[in-house]
Amino acid sequence: MSTQRTHAVTLLAGDGIGPEVTEATVRVLAAAGVAIEWDRVEAGGDVVAKYGTPVPESALQSIRRRGLALKGPITTPVGEGFRSANVTLRQNLDLYACLRPVKSIPGLPTRFEGVDLIIVRENTEDLYSGLEHRVCPGVVESIKVITERACLRIAKFAFRMALQRGRKKITAVHKANIMKLSDGLFLECCRRIARDHRDIEYGEVIVDNCAMQLVRDPTQFDVLLLENLYGDILSDLCAGLVGGLGVVPGANIGDEVAVFEAVHGSAPDIAGKRLANPTALILSAVEMLHHVGESEAGERIERAVHAVLGEPQLRTRDLGGKATTDEFTESVIERLG
Repeated sequence: MSTQRTHAVTLLAGDGIGPEVTEATVRVLAAAGVAIEWDRVEAGGDVVAKYGTPVPESALQSIRRRGLALKGPITTPVGEGFRSANVTLRQNLDLYACLRPVKSIPGLPTRFEGVDLIIVRENTEDLYSGLEHRVCPGVVESIKVITERACLRIAKFAFRMALQRGRKKITAVHKANIMKLSDGLFLECCRRIARDHRDIEYGEVIVDNCAMQLVRDPTQFDVLLLENLYGDILSDLCAGLVGGLGVVPGANIGDEVAVFEAVHGSAPDIAGKRLANPTALILSAVEMLHHVGESEAGERIERAVHAVLGEPQLRTRDLGGKATTDEFTESVIERLG
């Protein structure tokens, strides 16, 4: 069993299927013997009318106080409406590192086997700075911001994480052949940090070539270090290598605060039907447990999830099975050793 230390965690259930998958995850964590004091806060598209934002200041304050949060999916309107909840969280809490482990699950059929890589994505700037304006009718300009400070700290994070997890190689992904100043600065910073870590192999690859190499042989990569936009795109591509966004965890980490989240959408079309797959949020909670020193419990939960996914009849419908959210959750709980 895990230690009896109680962890204070903010819980953002989100909207759509968010409440269902967060409920499932809370049940699994409790069954694993992890002591958590949850602060359940309002967040999601459903509270925008009340607060003018999907992430009210009260939710941000709760996360700041606890330094730890578990977040379900929140709908983001396309091209209009309120600002992305994820962008709000990352910029308000300075969650500068997005961590996306991508690992093959035994028994889950995919195009590749033996995939085990980690995406490290800078989270606060690049084209996601939101600096856009209309130059004239029919012409819009969006500004890409790359700073030395942000590049250095994400590179330091990547090398520090690689050492902690026993990783052997970091590959910086860029387009410096075209964006010589912005991506050039990113590479310059990565090289500076790499020189201080001679025990970890360092390499570089142009982003379009990286995409091709990933779909040819993803096992050639260990840790991918990317700017914000490239990281956003390639992390979803990598998820597709192991079964999709429904089976990979996600984390947004800063120096003082960490938010762990499912990276898939809110799937409003199946909300309330108890059909959602809670795997991604459960595995994100596993990452949270590693973060707070509860690795033994995290490993037991991960083994239980993998065991269930290895049995086709126990999978949820998105993975070709027939299990409901509750049936899947019960199966995971039953396999906790």
